[in-house]
Amino acid sequence: MKQINPLTIGTQVPNTELLNQDQQPVKLSDYLGQKVLLYFYPKAMTPGCTTQACGLRDSMAQYHAANIKVLGVSPDPATRLARFIEKEGLNFDLLADPDNELANAFGVWGEKKFMGKTYEGIHRMSFLIDEQGKVLHCITKVKTKSHHQDVLDLFSSLTR
Repeated sequence: MKQINPLTIGTQVPNTELLNQDQQPVKLSDYLGQKVLLYFYPKAMTPGCTTQACGLRDSMAQYHAANIKVLGVSPDPATRLARFIEKEGLNFDLLADPDNELANAFGVWGEKKFMGKTYEGIHRMSFLIDEQGKVLHCITKVKTKSHHQDVLDLFSSLTR
């Protein structure tokens, strides 16, 4: 089983192209000049992922004011992401990574354990990316209920 190895601070982020919920291609280089929250989550429309996404949705005015673009990434197909956005009224892009290309590039795909079973999957982690496309910070222990505020606080403290 593969162990996770998240990108470290100062690393240039990979420029992998993925489809968003509208089947439009998106590359991280599209966001140079902006701060980006790139968050990886296991599966759209599950309780923890919904809590996390809705917290971000409800804080979007603060993210816009801080010039932070929010992008969520999961192994779900774009069609499921479109349903998730519609169902929850999400106001940011979700990226489909069904082949785990971006998850592998960021080092968040690997061994997981749940209810006594070991399997490979995506780890819930978030990367704060600066305007030059470099990792400012990696949150390895994401709290779904406070994630939206934790990220805003971190960006504020890191970019003073």
